[in-house]
Amino acid sequence: MTADWSTAQDSIVWLVRVPQVLLGALVGAALAVAGAVLQTLVRNVLADPHILGVTSGASTGAAVSLLFGGSVAAGASAASAFTGAVLATALLVAIAHLNGQMTSLRLLLGGVTIGYLFSAATSFLIFASDDQEGARTVLFWLLGSLGSAAWPSVATTTAVTVVAILALVLLATRLDMLAAGDDTARALGLSPGRLRMITLGIVALAIGDVVAVAGAIGFVGLIVPHVARLCVCTGHRRLLPLSALLGALFLVVADVVARLASHPVSYHWASSPRWSAPPFSSY
Repeated sequence: MTADWSTAQDSIVWLVRVPQVLLGALVGAALAVAGAVLQTLVRNVLADPHILGVTSGASTGAAVSLLFGGSVAAGASAASAFTGAVLATALLVAIAHLNGQMTSLRLLLGGVTIGYLFSAATSFLIFASDDQEGARTVLFWLLGSLGSAAWPSVATTTAVTVVAILALVLLATRLDMLAAGDDTARALGLSPGRLRMITLGIVALAIGDVVAVAGAIGFVGLIVPHVARLCVCTGHRRLLPLSALLGALFLVVADVVARLASHPVSYHWASSPRWSAPPFSSY
């Protein structure tokens, strides 16, 4: 049977569209699960991945690479973003442990503080840079995009996301205990501070990875977990897989709608001379 499409069309499908859909599903799943877990960790229904400050840290790392890194590849920018996410997580842990054990309130306040600090740093870097094209590139990166999707990034994100979700599902029973309150968790023989530390590390690595490859995508981690809770009234063992599924579907659909809505206008990061690999593009 003869194929009815050209080699160029085949390349577009397998080298662009399929990785983009897969990356969107992975990023959506990771953000939704992270949001569900964080809402339990800080005991706040408004919690999402941004509340940790990890997204802001990754944004600052990407801004440093894009504005002052000279001619860099997309992979170098992603590595810089991941480094920023790890640094933000380390600062959050240090702040949450000041003068006592890690609690939900300290995590919440520490994350908000770190988020504001890194957001201010990113804004200052954009203001201080003389590179107008680089500043515009950073702003597009901050909007979030799946335009950088490629098979290597899909493979890395798949490994990180699958391992993170499986690890969190294994902690589902302990998360149910923590959701009942710290005193109840201690009465059941659980250490709330230790569980928060372990869970925070898993979530931060997952968020750092997806933000590094897709930019700062919001809303998914806040809304999708609440939609999942409307469908599943039981504990985290069912909530987390459902959140992953709904998050994946939501972001893939949102990506398609956004690309169709902005079809007449497109901006390709490849037009910037600093890029030597297929970079992000707007929806």
